[in-house]
Parts: sequence; structure tokens; C-alpha cells
Amino acid sequence: MSHSHWPHPVAAITQEEHHARLSRLRQRMQAKRVAATFLGPGESLRYFTGLVWHLSERLIGAIVTDVKLTYVVPGFERSRVETLPHLPGDIQSWEEEESSAALVSKLVDPAGKLALDDALPLAFYHAFAEQMGTVRLVDGGPMLRALRAIKSPAEIALIQHAMNITLDIHRKVRDTIAPGIAASEVARFIDQQHRSAGADDGSTFCIVSFGSATSLPHGADGEQILKQGDVILVDTGCRIDGYHSDLTRTYMLDDGYKEFMRAWAIEREGQQAVFDAAKLGAACENLDAAARNAFARHGLGPDYRLPGLPHRAGHGLGLEIHEAPYIVKGNRTPLSAGMCFSNEPMIVFPGTFGVRLEDHIYMAEDGPHWFTTPSASASAV
Repeated sequence: MSHSHWPHPVAAITQEEHHARLSRLRQRMQAKRVAATFLGPGESLRYFTGLVWHLSERLIGAIVTDVKLTYVVPGFERSRVETLPHLPGDIQSWEEEESSAALVSKLVDPAGKLALDDALPLAFYHAFAEQMGTVRLVDGGPMLRALRAIKSPAEIALIQHAMNITLDIHRKVRDTIAPGIAASEVARFIDQQHRSAGADDGSTFCIVSFGSATSLPHGADGEQILKQGDVILVDTGCRIDGYHSDLTRTYMLDDGYKEFMRAWAIEREGQQAVFDAAKLGAACENLDAAARNAFARHGLGPDYRLPGLPHRAGHGLGLEIHEAPYIVKGNRTPLSAGMCFSNEPMIVFPGTFGVRLEDHIYMAEDGPHWFTTPSASASAV
């Protein structure tokens, strides 16, 4: 699988790693007595086969059985698929007037179970249900996501490199931002910097909020102009070989706003509480509870009540910016080595300001590690 002109100091995912992933999937399929798994156009297809394809109304994907990998593609896209990086496998095509689901039904054991990628749209599921006859359709999501949740050293290295790039850009923003600048100007600068650093497609997203807009977790619509004394929140990331970075910093250009300084210190305390609770074998919900308990000691919350933390304390990250494991109440999934997730227990003071410090953690055999060093102060990145 070729990555020509690779500009980064870490390696791209290799064909050997894709083969190892397929092997683990087949082992899981055997344990669950699944005859075949259909990977739809999305990140699971990329994860297991290396083929990058985006969702449309035409079905494309791959069927994995215990001995074979078969790509199912529209006839007119076959030549393009053949030129894209992907693991070797048979390619079966369907024409425009034909049913892609009917083709899939011919390629799977009629007496077996077919596990479906949970990212498939409902329309495709209905088409499968109509065409599969005696084939039993089952949810492949838990199986696929459990495998993807455990990152390899190569995946962690790619995420680390992406995080390093984005953190460096945050520092450049802090050094150049000044009253009078527009949020859109900051976002353009961040995108240009991500592109210059060799990110896949510049910024994957960028939230730049000033003043009271920082109390909106995902930002406000419309243009904003930074005023003297405004709280600044910047949340952005990029992708390297498909793997995401995602970092948020909240700060002020001076230290004069005591209410903000106090809130920032509490936010950092909550973030540290999440890290300290991240023990191997601990339930994901324990980390969310640790943040809320830290905030409650300062009169914030409880639960999702504001002022306080209005959302989960974190989310998994990899080929998707939000994926398993989710750091949220009710998720009893135990932390395992290889899991990667955000640590971002935001504090919101409605209509006034918000503080979100977002760094990510990866679990190793000796416990939690930061991908990036948390902010040192309320006026620094």
C-alpha cells in the first residue's frame, strides 16, 4: 500500500498491519459464529482494508469471510477502486440497474449470519433485509468498534504526531492573536498552518470563540471580533493518515479577570481528576464521575446542571474524531491498554463564559499517558 511523498517522521499504516487487523476480525467472527462481515463505505472499511471511500447513494464496501476478502463496487467505479490503496481481494461489481444488496446475498453463506457495519445508512439495511433470504443479519458494530478501540503502537504514533502539530499551532495562535482580530481570520490561519504541516486536508474542524460565545460548547454562528478582556476558546484538529488530533485551549491575554482565573483553575483540577482516575480496568464512567465530583466540591453541577459540566467528560479518538470508548455515565467498559480518549470536562457559565481544556490520554501497559502536556496557566497554551 503506497504512501508516496510521505512527509512525516512517523510511519503510515502498513499493509501488514491491515492484514493483522483482518486476522483479529476473523478470530472475533469465529468466536461469535458470524459467517461474514460487511464493511460499508467509512472508517471501518479503511481500518481493515486500507480502502478510503466516502458514503453516497451507491453501495460500496467489502465482505470479509474466514478465508476471503471481496470488494463490492459499482461497475463504473471499479477502475478507480483498482487504482486506490487497498488490501488485495476479489472485486465484484454491480451495474446501475442491478441491486447491490442482491449481489452481496450471492456472496455470503445463505445459512449463516452476516454482521453489518453499524455505520451503514438505514436505506442500505432495508435493501439487505429485502434481499438476504435466509441469511440472518446481525449488528456488527460492537465487534468492529471493540477491535478499533485498541490502538496499535503505529496508530498511537500517528495520533501523537497529529497532536504535536495541532498543539504547536495553538501556540502560534496564542502568540499572534490580538484585540480586533476576527474569529474567521484565526480559523483561516489555523487551516493554513495545518496544511503547511502536511495534514491530510488542513483543519478537520475549527471552533474559535470569544467572550460569551465561549459558553456555547460548539461555538456560535456568525462572525466574532476579539475585544480587550475577552475569554478566548480555540478547539481544532487535523488528520495524519486518517488519524485525528483534537485539542482545545481556553485563555485570556491578561490575568485581570478573577472569576475566569478561578474557573480555569477548577477546570484544570477536573481535567487532572479524570487523568488520575484513568486506571487500567477502571470503568469509563468512573472518569466522568471524577470530573463531576471535583466540580461539585466547588459548588458546580451536580450532574449536567449549570453552571457546571453539560456533556460527557470525553470521547474516544482514532479514525473518527468521536468513537469508542465514551467517557460518560453508564459506560462500564473497562479501560484497556491501547485505548485513546479525550479529557475535556468543560465548565459552562451560561451567557458569561466557558472553559474547556481538552487534551487526550492513551492507555499503556503501565497506565495513562498524556498525548500533550496540559495548559500551564490561564494565560498560556
